[in-house]
Parts: sequence; structure tokens; C-alpha cells
Amino acid sequence: MKNPPLKFSLTLQRVACLAFALFVVCISAAAQVRKVASPALERSGQANLTVDRRGRVYLSWIDRTPDNLFTLRFSTRERGGWSKPQTIAEGRGWFVNWADFPSLIVLPDNSLAAHWLVKSGPGTYAYDVTMSRSFNGGRTWSKPFVPHTDGTQTEHGFVSMFPARNGALGAIWLDGREMKEAAEGGHDHGDMTVRYAALARDGRATEEAVLDRRVCECCQTSAALTQDGPVVVYRDRSDKEVRDISLVRLKRGRWTEPRAVHPDGWEIDACPVNGPSISTDGRRRVAVAWFTGAGGVARVRAAFSNDQGDTFGPPAEVSAADPMGRVGVLMLEDGSAVVSWLERGKAGGEVRVRRVRPDGRMTEPVTVAASGTARSNGVPRMVRAAGGALVFAWVGSSRVLTAELPLAALNF
Repeated sequence: MKNPPLKFSLTLQRVACLAFALFVVCISAAAQVRKVASPALERSGQANLTVDRRGRVYLSWIDRTPDNLFTLRFSTRERGGWSKPQTIAEGRGWFVNWADFPSLIVLPDNSLAAHWLVKSGPGTYAYDVTMSRSFNGGRTWSKPFVPHTDGTQTEHGFVSMFPARNGALGAIWLDGREMKEAAEGGHDHGDMTVRYAALARDGRATEEAVLDRRVCECCQTSAALTQDGPVVVYRDRSDKEVRDISLVRLKRGRWTEPRAVHPDGWEIDACPVNGPSISTDGRRRVAVAWFTGAGGVARVRAAFSNDQGDTFGPPAEVSAADPMGRVGVLMLEDGSAVVSWLERGKAGGEVRVRRVRPDGRMTEPVTVAASGTARSNGVPRMVRAAGGALVFAWVGSSRVLTAELPLAALNF
């Protein structure tokens, strides 16, 4: 056999070198993942993460006893690990669910706000959003209050909180006051809505508004702030059962009409329990990540906007072979974004992450941790800490777990 031409040989060498380089980058990035001992107990779940304006990370979760006493706790990221947990609230009549989980945020005045869910009646989906505030770093918490004023024994959940005008706490949630529950415990008829309220320090609700009158019944919402105010994303629901991602924003004091981030055209006669995630640079740039099964193909996508969400470029295809969704996104200063999701692998689930640019270029995916694929494994969460580390939280086989990855590991 004759030797191949020199030019062809050099091409093969370049391809081999590139493949080896990508392999080394992928291995080195995965090797930089550092597991951090979790402060949560066995049988814990409903993990969530948030950061304050200085980049300090707060982890919240629910611990449960064998006799179903639920305790919502939080801990802060300290040098070398997590701080001693502090208790926000505890009770027995809570609605505790893998997809509809509590949250905690830090407002600009350094006060804290938390939410969790409490049963309001015997129905499967009869529960209320319950909130509390702390003005001393979480040492004590206010008397709990409910942000919605309808008083119906219906579903209220999937909350996103953010700073509102004049120092108030802004909150959006899925509101089922116009729905009826079927005899077997599922949703029967009527429409799920997305609603908003601004909440004063004493919990009094003002500026109540309906943002969308027909949405998907059980997908997470997400909200972030631009220079002009909040931008909200959620899974919508058309009369023809198309359930794509829609966006509304508070513009000059009024909420805009819903508009699609991208017309996937995913028609599904059921809720996929897979909400979107949004992040901004605090000014005009916006990134949204979401899961879709349009055309019978499971995909995680990300799209970018330079005008506070009024328009978006074409979406990037982020996921690899078999994504399950459960996404997160973080906007970065250079206009790129970090996207996390749950991927189904040969040995089970994997929490994966990669960095994406608006033009579609992206780094190789990095596996942060192995995870199950059951609903009990929840939704992986991701934030960026001061100093540049990405912090992750997810639910392992029996408890909340956490890990860190330097952002530099995802450099292009």
C-alpha cells in the first residue's frame, strides 16, 4: 500500500491532535469539580441556591424526620465549606414536591425572603404559597403570610421572587384558582394562570396582576432583573396544547403581553414538568435556557437577547444525546452563558454544564456529578459565587449534595 500524500497525512495529524486536545480539556475540566460536604441531613431534598449582591452563596433545602416533620433550612458558603444551618420554618402540613420547591433570596437591603408550600385543603393540589421575611440575617423570621388573596383551596406554587420597586418583594407564581381538581387527584378543567404581586415588609400585597391567563400547569417559572425591571419566563399553553416558553416583562410600569422566546411548536397534551431558566447581566443582555420535545426529539436550548428580552436570536442546541431537561442558566459579563441540565447516561443521570455563546459556539460539556433520573432527584441548581466558582446543588440517592467548579474550567 502506498503512503498517503503528505498533505493528507498532515490533515489526519491535525484532526488527531484536535481530538486529543478536546479530550484533555474535557478531562481536566471534570477533574476540577470539587465535592463539598453538604449540611443537609439524610432524607433531605428540594435544594435551591441563591446569591447576594456580593456573590455570597446561600443554600436552602428541606430536612424531614421519619414522622414527616418538615424543616426549611439555609446555610451560607464559607471558606472550606457551608456554615452551620439556620432554620427558616418547620411544620407538618406542608406540600413537599420534587418539582415545586422552596426558595430564598437576598434583597438589596440585605433582608431575606423565603417561600414554601402549605396544604390548604384535602385535595391533592390544594396548597398555598407561604412566605416569611428576616431582617437580621436569618436569625429570626416574621410571621408567615400568603401573597395571593383568593382564598381558594387550589394549587398555588412554582414561585419566583425578586426585588420590586420601592423596596418591596416581587413574586410571581402559578395560580390555580380558576381550575377544578379531578376525582382521581389530577387537574380536570379550567386554566392555570401566572400572577404577580408586590409585597410590603409586612406581607401586604399590592400591584396584583395576571400575567398570562392560560399556562402549563406544573412547570417552574423563572425571573431576573434588567436595567428597566423584571423579566419573567414560563411554559405557556395554547388552545392547541402547544407548550413553548413565553416571556413577559415589566415595562414602564406595565406588564407586556406574552410572547414566545422561540416557536418550538411542542404540542403535548400533558404538563412535561420542565420549566425554563432566565439570567441577565443586570442591564440589557438576557439568556434563557429551556427543554423541548418538539418533533419527538428531546433537546435543551439556549437563546440570547440584547434588548432586555424584546427579541431573541436563533437558539443554540446545548444538550448532548439524551437530555431530561431540568435546566439552569447564568449570564456572564462577556455575553456568553453557562447552561446546566440533567442528561440521561448509561449508568443513570448526569448533571452537566457547558458554556455557550450567542453565535452558537460552545465548550465541551462537563459532567459535574452522577445523579439519578427519578423525580425524587429533583432539579439541579447552579449559581456563581464571588471569585468565579460555579456552585451546584442537587439531590442524590437520599440527600442534598453540593459541588463547585471554577468558571475558568469552561473557558473557550
